[in-house]
Amino acid sequence: MADWTPERVEDRLVEAADVLKRLPEEKVQGFFNVWPEVARDFADMVGAIPQPMRRPPPSAAAISRMEETLTWIRFLAPEDGKLLWARAEGAPWKAICWRFGVSRATAHRRWQYGLSVIALRLDGRRVPAKRSQSFVVDRAARLSR
Repeated sequence: MADWTPERVEDRLVEAADVLKRLPEEKVQGFFNVWPEVARDFADMVGAIPQPMRRPPPSAAAISRMEETLTWIRFLAPEDGKLLWARAEGAPWKAICWRFGVSRATAHRRWQYGLSVIALRLDGRRVPAKRSQSFVVDRAARLSR
């Protein structure tokens, strides 16, 4: 697929983080319960704390897209990849800045740079080696138009 933009890359990263959260939890193999399910009537449920609703598990296509998207992180330096993933999971900027020890502007700049590098690499373009991060971000924005 051609014409990758930083916005499309961001959407795919957010979707991948969401799919990863919705996967069923791992259970230890070999243990099971032979007791029958307890039949509850309405009177038993009065005053009970309602169980939170879970979203349905992701589709096979969504899991495949997530697996593909997770490989994109290898295009970046490890710290930039962690920053992108933290933002895709919905972490607020304040927590990201605290975790990585950078200012809000620096975190945002690294985030834009990471999205731009992934978009350029997915389009088959070369990322300039000896250029500033702002140059790469501008180039990715210019090419996506």
